[in-house]
Amino acid sequence: MSWREEADRIRARREAATAQGGPEGVEKQHQKGRLTIRERIDAVLDPGSFDEVGRTAGDAEVGANEELLSFDPANFVLGFGTVGGRPVVVGGEDFTLRGGSPTLAGLRKSVYAESLALESRIPLIRLHEGSGGSVGTPKRPTPPSAVFDAPRFRSVAETLAAVPVASAALGAVAGLPAARLVSSHFSVMSKSTAQILVAGPAVVQRAMGENLSKEDLGGAQVHAKNGTVDNAAEDEAGCFADIRTFLGYLPSNVWELPPVQPCDDPLDRADDALVDIVPRERRRAFDMRRLIGHVVDQGSFFEMGRGYGRSQITGLARLDGRPVGLWANDGRFLAGSMTADGAQKARRFLELCETFHLPVVSLIDEPGFWIGSQAEKEATIRHGSNVVLTAAMMSVPWASVMIRRSFGVAQAAHYGPGGYVLAWPSAETGPLPVEGGVAIAYRREIEAAPDPEARRRELEEQMAAKQSPFPRAEAFAIHDLIDPRETRPMLCRWLARQGPKLATLLGPPRFLPRP
Repeated sequence: MSWREEADRIRARREAATAQGGPEGVEKQHQKGRLTIRERIDAVLDPGSFDEVGRTAGDAEVGANEELLSFDPANFVLGFGTVGGRPVVVGGEDFTLRGGSPTLAGLRKSVYAESLALESRIPLIRLHEGSGGSVGTPKRPTPPSAVFDAPRFRSVAETLAAVPVASAALGAVAGLPAARLVSSHFSVMSKSTAQILVAGPAVVQRAMGENLSKEDLGGAQVHAKNGTVDNAAEDEAGCFADIRTFLGYLPSNVWELPPVQPCDDPLDRADDALVDIVPRERRRAFDMRRLIGHVVDQGSFFEMGRGYGRSQITGLARLDGRPVGLWANDGRFLAGSMTADGAQKARRFLELCETFHLPVVSLIDEPGFWIGSQAEKEATIRHGSNVVLTAAMMSVPWASVMIRRSFGVAQAAHYGPGGYVLAWPSAETGPLPVEGGVAIAYRREIEAAPDPEARRRELEEQMAAKQSPFPRAEAFAIHDLIDPRETRPMLCRWLARQGPKLATLLGPPRFLPRP
């Protein structure tokens, strides 16, 4: 007697699982401009590398002789694969089944995704389109879970402290999937297909009286600006590309160092444009992103969070093939000052760097905390102090390059413990920016002058001279005063020296990353 009959039942379940709601369900998904979960998994992974886990999980209905009458597969697809040849765990909701609202087996698979990544010590990719629950009646009612048993949330925190987690919103994402989406080291949403919602339009209208579409409630125009997601890509393909790029800078887990890539960009490249990039006129802004491009390996800067906390620039880059976390100020937005949003963005970025042993390079043009009534309403001092204290607790190697301004309490966030500090000749530093200091200290003198504006400019020029970096260099209050064209070579040499220190940092982070 063989097991051929049981083997046939297994095959029938697997065929039902890969059918994804049948041809009609797949076609409906495509008509809305969205891929199915299996198509998404194939698109983000290396070709042919997907190895599925739990193909027979679901809700089966059998006859008196155990013949299979119907089978509703778990609507969460999970498995292993590779990205750039490196193993990962990948999973996501199957929206063609129950609109992504989890079945019992689907929920268990979604929670198990984190355990699988932790046990294997490899990155986790989540591809989201679905909601957290449904009031519909399942075929086989199950008892409610205990309110005091919350392993699904503990596993999220444990995963963030051990392996890289990258998530994408590819359709409407609400409830538990939305919470998982933002509980990631990197999140991206598709502008053309995705919305992120605490609750959908029907619930919002019933509870709040607001009649809004899903796009109005939670489209990319909302969430790319408020920090819910790090990036917004044009479409699903753009999301997959961003995830692959992000993971390329990170180790597979906290017990490894970030991967070093071959580099054909000379480490001694000294671009002449750097010596002219900062205007001598102190009130004129310059293009910090252009400056970054002249310093890091060509084409290696991957910016994260550009639409949020816009006075601060954060992203990943390479120097002579070695990954770094790069933080800079954008003086073209609010003069580069530290806002509440900018501080929260920087804090989260620093925690990413600390978790995965990424050395930090800070290119500084910091005039201080943003001021005014709106800044006070947004609790700027609380969030700003948070990032200052986060920087003070960092253990990864840190290099600070004083490009222009470095003022106030906010400047402290740009200098890590035991950091390597370089200064350009354009650098200015002190307790207050020149303009603010003159306005406070010389108010009466300026008001009494025959030409108040001329006297103000004269005093500002005098104070600016006192904030020159040359006296600091002479007193060895910085490590070196450099020609701007030397920035890349000096940072590359500094980074090459950090290998022994980085090797001592392997293992779980000193403080846990937070969404």
